[in-house]
Amino acid sequence: MVVVVVIVLAWAGCVKLFGPARRTALDRFVGRFAYRLVGVVELVIALALVVPPFFVAEGVAATVLSLGFVAYLAYARRVRPESDCGCMGGKGGPIGWRSFARAWLLVLSSALAALPASPLAMLGVLLVFVALSAELDRYWLLPLRRLRVRLSHPLAGLPSGVPLAAGVEQVERSGAYRAVAAFLRSDVRETWTEGDWRFLSYSARFQDRSATVVFAAPTDRFAPEDVQAALVDEATEETLWRFTPVPLAA
Repeated sequence: MVVVVVIVLAWAGCVKLFGPARRTALDRFVGRFAYRLVGVVELVIALALVVPPFFVAEGVAATVLSLGFVAYLAYARRVRPESDCGCMGGKGGPIGWRSFARAWLLVLSSALAALPASPLAMLGVLLVFVALSAELDRYWLLPLRRLRVRLSHPLAGLPSGVPLAAGVEQVERSGAYRAVAAFLRSDVRETWTEGDWRFLSYSARFQDRSATVVFAAPTDRFAPEDVQAALVDEATEETLWRFTPVPLAA
């Protein structure tokens, strides 16, 4: 497991030492210099582990450092729960169960660093680290969620022009957009067309849940009053809310 520990510590150390300054829980607590210093310690331990011979003290140092991460997460979760932990770089989101699971996995891997492990086992552990790292979601999890919403979104049954800019303008002028504007957390994230409709997806936050808002705007006319929308939970694909325009009375 020593290879796993080396990769994780080197990754974390390089991010802290060479990455851009970010407002994380760690640098808020200890300051920017100490934040960089933690990165140096991680890189030193990673280097000591990778350079033969292997000494038990190196595994112990990695384990103690990993336990320190767990203690830091517990403290940060209590006093600044909204902050990014900064463990593997910024943009990881608030400290949650994934952060703790990853830290404990590093503790276990460090404690077992001296034991031989098959390449397949190490690859499996590394994949678990990736799955538990919210900082990497934008590289694999978000694309999968977007594909899933695109293939099974609740507006797919609408019948199927207007260029993208006009489609965005239609959405922003629509009652559907005004209804969910407070929940939106991004500009247009993805767009595609099906028949006479252009679909536009946005990131959203609804009742402390990550969500996707999908708008459907007509492509054969400029009609903001016809824009429809759906708010979908990204984790469960549950449709939380729909907006369907009410036809005007004749």
